[in-house]
Amino acid sequence: MLDMRSFRGANSANRQSGRGPETDFLGRDQLAWLKQSLKASTATWKIIASDMPIGLLVRDGDNFENGANGDGEVLGREQDIAELLKFVRDHDIQNLVWLTADVHYTAAHHYSPERAVFKDFTPFWEFVSGPIHAGTYGPGELDNTFGPKLEFVKAPPEGRANMSPSEGFQFFGQVDLDPESKALTVTLKDIHGASLYQKVLAPTDVTA
Repeated sequence: MLDMRSFRGANSANRQSGRGPETDFLGRDQLAWLKQSLKASTATWKIIASDMPIGLLVRDGDNFENGANGDGEVLGREQDIAELLKFVRDHDIQNLVWLTADVHYTAAHHYSPERAVFKDFTPFWEFVSGPIHAGTYGPGELDNTFGPKLEFVKAPPEGRANMSPSEGFQFFGQVDLDPESKALTVTLKDIHGASLYQKVLAPTDVTA
């Protein structure tokens, strides 16, 4: 479970080409801890719970709150994410899944270097949902730096924003692990528990 707020630099246009305190997103200590934890893990699935999405633009006026900053090369806070994804690839860490939130709607994204500007990573899934207790917005814009593809989205109708929970556009996710096959099933649901989208992921490397 990550903290993408406490250790980051101030919000900016997020287009810096070099590294420094102003481009910190995870922070050096948290990034080092995450890399070491992933490398040491013997779990079949490596699930990262993140309070902010990877490839969705989260704007703060003319600045940005998360890593994504618009299409193109790795810049600004994206450098933390690029370093992490390259580390995962270089150390052959399998079965990485991101569960993210913050954007007030629900979506499923598949990331692949075949579609990306930055290509030094292995494909992975990101499932977005929540918060369930706030106004509903969206959908957001995708940033092509890490090659996301929108597989599913449920968000307010065009022209609507900050919708009350009473209107039914609140969402959460459920993750189930099959103890025998080790398949991971992610289901995106509405506030009433109805399934909106489901993806069954098979592990790439299951060991006894």
